[in-house]
Amino acid sequence: MSDLVSGIAKLNLFSKRSDVDDEDKGEVIDKQTVAGGGHASRQSAITKNQLKVSRALKSFLAKEGVLSEEEAGIDHDEPTPALREYLDRPHIHVPAEVLHRGHPLPDYFISSSHNTYLMAHQLYGESHASAYEIALYTGSRCVEIDAWDGDEDKNEPKVTHGYTLVSNIPFRKVCEVIRDVVDKEARDERNAAPIIISLENHCSAQGQVRLVQIMKEVLEDRLLSKDIREKGTREQEGGGEHVTLAELGNKVVVIVEYHLPNEENSDSSSASSEDEEQRIAHQQYLEKKKTTNAGGIIPELAELGVYAQSVKPVNNSWYESVLENAPHHHLINVSETGLKAHMPVNSAKIAVHNSRHLMRVFPKGTRISSRNLAPVPFWGIGAQICALNWQTFGASAQLNEALFAGSGGYVLKPAPLRLGGDGNLNTGLRKRLRLHVAGATDVPLPEGRDDEIKPYLTCTLVHPSDLNNQPQKRKTQPYKPHKLTGFLHKENPPPTDPFWKEVLEWEYDDNELVFLRLLIKSDDSFSRNPLFCVGAVRLMYITQGWTFIRMLDLKGHETICTLLVKFEFENL
Repeated sequence: MSDLVSGIAKLNLFSKRSDVDDEDKGEVIDKQTVAGGGHASRQSAITKNQLKVSRALKSFLAKEGVLSEEEAGIDHDEPTPALREYLDRPHIHVPAEVLHRGHPLPDYFISSSHNTYLMAHQLYGESHASAYEIALYTGSRCVEIDAWDGDEDKNEPKVTHGYTLVSNIPFRKVCEVIRDVVDKEARDERNAAPIIISLENHCSAQGQVRLVQIMKEVLEDRLLSKDIREKGTREQEGGGEHVTLAELGNKVVVIVEYHLPNEENSDSSSASSEDEEQRIAHQQYLEKKKTTNAGGIIPELAELGVYAQSVKPVNNSWYESVLENAPHHHLINVSETGLKAHMPVNSAKIAVHNSRHLMRVFPKGTRISSRNLAPVPFWGIGAQICALNWQTFGASAQLNEALFAGSGGYVLKPAPLRLGGDGNLNTGLRKRLRLHVAGATDVPLPEGRDDEIKPYLTCTLVHPSDLNNQPQKRKTQPYKPHKLTGFLHKENPPPTDPFWKEVLEWEYDDNELVFLRLLIKSDDSFSRNPLFCVGAVRLMYITQGWTFIRMLDLKGHETICTLLVKFEFENL
């Protein structure tokens, strides 16, 4: 079954495009994926004893004065204790204040998945309850459930992507998986953190009654079904103070829809860059969706939206003044295209809104092949929940991992995006980044690929101000060993241990949400350059000095490949 699912995920029957960026591709995520600060990131399958360093990099470290020649063990096959210790140093340091849980819930970025039940494609993929376990295990804290009335038994709602060829799973089974994850995490206090369910209801009134009953039956006291704080607090008195992350503990928090008058479909538009067949398929989906008459949200279900009631805005009042006809604790639920239409002109106003209230951004409907939205610009205006298609470890999943690394799925937003901030993350300073690239060891090759490669490192600087997803790219020269004159060169490592010794430079506006993606590819003639391994870092987490970055494969698994680099920052 896993081979079948993997094969399905690589297909795109609805796309004829030939210009898809290979650098955005990823492979199927599983429990070993390091995707967003989850359990897998704390339980490394590869120990430091399996890592090696090429002779060229050992000599380089000695010449740079990082280690003595004896500590580097230049002529030894196995790393010395001193080198092993250096290899084991983390390449990032996440400040303790970023992980502090005493702030109100809107102050956090939340690692989040979209259409969580899917294992592959949005229109014809497989649905599995295990997809929820994988998403939660690999770091997602907000999962989506699309609930529909059961076909055969109206008392057992189903989870699926409506009007598609996607298979379905019982709603009860999804709740049982979430319950089991909560219980497993509760045994380790370090892992205890709220799980948020973004519930998209398509059920009739009878079906909604069953949704409530099943959640209460299965989740019991794990389900947040009433205010955590007692009456008489500032929150109850309307002071606007929100519940803190710490107070939520490891409760299951439900986002419930709230329908405003004249509500519109916030994802009715299709981008012109999408394939024609994708647009037609999505339009058919929307037309069929209009025929559903599930009615409104029944009071019993609405009550479960204790701290988050999802609304799709009908005008700009939500960021211009006060949201009209708003429920308590509203959450703005908007597609990437719907939100982009207000940016960058109103970005600061939106960020100020998001300092007080939650926002969920989801991929536009035409992303039926599970390609992803670019989350960084939306994080840059304080959107707490950027819902990513969690099926493959592509570029957006890599950036998500960089933001949530070591966090357990919740990261405190920068001060300008929290209550009292002005919503502007740029400090007004210009910075220069010099990335000193020494080389890599043990570049992983796909099965069946020989070692006749010409590896190079390509890096993109991802900035919140880049709304068009056109990051600054720099790359090293391809590495090629000296074949005929190799005996003349003391350091002539093989292609899988490339030695570049180059410096890559960028200039950018200073900002706390700047990221760098690092990819090792091969400069193949007459074909697309294959991607071998990836890495991504949030620049504010970077440690000083020369550091080894552990590279990941396209599934997001750790590899034995290490990249030796040094980050140098300069104020301009």
